[in-house]
Amino acid sequence: MDIIAAYREAGTYRGAAEIAGTTHKTVKRVIARHEAGGAAPERAPRGRNYDGVAALVAERVEKTSGRISAKRLLPAARAAGYAGSPRNFRRLVAAAKQAWRREHHRGRRPAVWSPGEHLVIDWGAEGGLHVFCAVLAWCRVRFVRFARDERAETTLALLAECFEVLGGVPGTVLADRMGCLKGGVVANVVVPTAEYVRFAGHYGFRPDFCQAADPESKGIVENLVGYAKSDLIVPQAPFGDLAAANVAWCAEVNGVIHSEICAVPAERLVIERELLGPLPSLRASIGRQVTRKVDRLSCVRFASARYSVPVRLIGETVKLRTDDGRLLVIMTSMGQVVAEHFLVPPGGASVRDEHYGGPRPASPRRAVRPRTAAEKEFCALGPTAEAFITGAAAAGHTRLGPELAELNTLRAAHGEQAFAAALDRAVAFSRWRAADVRSILGAGAGVPGPTAEPGDALVLDLPVVPVRPLADYAIGGLS
Repeated sequence: MDIIAAYREAGTYRGAAEIAGTTHKTVKRVIARHEAGGAAPERAPRGRNYDGVAALVAERVEKTSGRISAKRLLPAARAAGYAGSPRNFRRLVAAAKQAWRREHHRGRRPAVWSPGEHLVIDWGAEGGLHVFCAVLAWCRVRFVRFARDERAETTLALLAECFEVLGGVPGTVLADRMGCLKGGVVANVVVPTAEYVRFAGHYGFRPDFCQAADPESKGIVENLVGYAKSDLIVPQAPFGDLAAANVAWCAEVNGVIHSEICAVPAERLVIERELLGPLPSLRASIGRQVTRKVDRLSCVRFASARYSVPVRLIGETVKLRTDDGRLLVIMTSMGQVVAEHFLVPPGGASVRDEHYGGPRPASPRRAVRPRTAAEKEFCALGPTAEAFITGAAAAGHTRLGPELAELNTLRAAHGEQAFAAALDRAVAFSRWRAADVRSILGAGAGVPGPTAEPGDALVLDLPVVPVRPLADYAIGGLS
């Protein structure tokens, strides 16, 4: 039965409830809604325990531009009479901040990049490792390199390498407010260092800096730094070869479709490269340089260490520059890098074989220089005589000097050809006395000569001698 008709019939809530088969509370609610015109009756708003401090919270949020935290604001609310929980108070502060941001939103618009215009750079650090990141804004080509520090010399050297990889120079380089490139700030305008201005003039780009705490101007490179940390540094650390990791990762991310532009960055770079400025013929001079003169050892000294340069530069003046743990030797006249070394500690030496025409000999060569008449006569025989003297000296033959006269006599007696052959045999068998050479000459040319290579079995044709069987030596055979 209808509840309203049952109520009209019974006249009471409970009576109508018994007739309609429901509760008296339901009957009361239905009758109240019917008398109100069919709509639900309005409820009186329920008060909250933080209503008394809502105005205080709104005032503080407005004063701090939405930056104050609920934890910082809670003591002031307690003093104003708030007795609720911190969790409920955080809800109030969050709602007040959301309302303030809704009224004070700056209305950012997406960036519109033009080809060849902007290169954005920034530094990041993770686990003591510094990473330099750059992105060409239109084609989204990423450039990432590791470094040991974030000094100005390192930054400019990596920026020069980035230009060479891109194949051109963009119109503007947008950097974060790096301390290595920032000379000062006047009226919120960044003044670049003089070295950075000279570098920009050499390559022909305009240096620009982001605004402080402005995600609009530096969000693109901040995302790249975070991407490089999460995708390269954290999963692959520690690195065995930093240079290989840099190149491999950049080739990978630049060769796949970018989610923002829906294109492959490496392919778009081909289009943008035509709009980039040309590279200068020479790299810019970066960092502090010192001048050194190449000494007679074809080396220069830097920080109490010695570094080799090509032999043709002996006596020339060169410039030295340190770059990311390396020492670059630069020709003063041409500006060309003629040698590159890793820095070594004081007292050390970095010597490269190609600067001297080949590797160092395994052992130093001690030249034989005859002085007396007997020495000159003996050494006139050539390399065989020198090898005999060197071998005899190494064997400790102290009577070699007095015996040279006897050896010269044997040479005159037997002829130069036979004496040279005997001397060769003496050297081959390490026989260093004059008596040994005399014995070889006395044996004549019919003696066998070893022809096997070192390590092979020595096989000689020995004379045949008569032998007896072992039975002849038995004990019973002697009785």
